[in-house]
Amino acid sequence: MTLAGSSNKTDWFCPRCHKESVFQSVLRSGLFVICLVVVLSMYPLLRPLGVHIHSAITGSYIPGHHSVLLVNCPNEQAAKDIGRAIMERRMAASINILPRTSTMYYWKGDIQDATEILMMVMTRTSNILQLTEYVRSVHPYEIPEILSFPVDGGSLAYLKWMDEAMPDD
Repeated sequence: MTLAGSSNKTDWFCPRCHKESVFQSVLRSGLFVICLVVVLSMYPLLRPLGVHIHSAITGSYIPGHHSVLLVNCPNEQAAKDIGRAIMERRMAASINILPRTSTMYYWKGDIQDATEILMMVMTRTSNILQLTEYVRSVHPYEIPEILSFPVDGGSLAYLKWMDEAMPDD
């Protein structure tokens, strides 16, 4: 009778221990994920890793991870020189140089009418500050037009290719 009674206690105790260990395991996993998210959000250098993990798990794109930088240049040669230098430094995945845009702007109190060349620089948003500073340092204009726009979506294959074309941040 004692043996049977202890067997019943063991049968009752073991499933409960198993349920508690499963619960603790799930709880630990959840805490690990929360800590990982907090750490990745606190360190900008780890953000690309978080983006890659999110994309791999969900198969989706995080809006704003990439940006397009627009830069007007006085002529095609200046655009090609700046574009090649950006590409050699691996700060962009690709650059489109669009021929001849008509531009009107105020400069020193007067309306100016000019022909310029527009560069569209496809890059990661995390590169925008570095790119802006670089373009300003080599651009022939005193105040070059440099504007960036975040990418909200697009072809996932293209966006993945962009990440592969540039070294990790």
